[in-house]
Amino acid sequence: MVSREHNRAAVYEKLQLLRSVTNSHAVNDTSNIIDASNYIKELKGKVERLNQDIATSQYSTGHGKNHHHQQLPVVTVETLQNRRFLVNMHSQTSCQGLLVFVLEALEELGLHVLEARVSCKDSFRLEVVGGDNVQAIENMDAEAVKQAVFQAIRNWISST
Repeated sequence: MVSREHNRAAVYEKLQLLRSVTNSHAVNDTSNIIDASNYIKELKGKVERLNQDIATSQYSTGHGKNHHHQQLPVVTVETLQNRRFLVNMHSQTSCQGLLVFVLEALEELGLHVLEARVSCKDSFRLEVVGGDNVQAIENMDAEAVKQAVFQAIRNWISST
């Protein structure tokens, strides 16, 4: 009985701490956890934007050598059914050689490219559906794929 009350008090204390960290005003535990989950997603988005800002800043201050004013491609990754990922990239300018870096990064992750559409005449657009390698992608999520694509972009920048 004392142990149960002790556990209940500990859980209550942890939920109060969670409420204070996430600025949640939820009354019940489920709502509090949902608020915390949303807060974590929001933080991930902020980190992602900061990483893109850092990469853009490095790119525009000379690390991109011949491409001082070129913007980095916008990247989105979605999880599809059957453990597949949809990678979308778009840039207002041509990104000569970037396709190779991105495809190599996807291959290193163990993703098989099942379908790809590329346009790189005046702008750069890439849409890739990858998946099917169940062992390689069993514990992979869209964020891991996105980070690999960003690393490919950084590698491309340093090679140009």
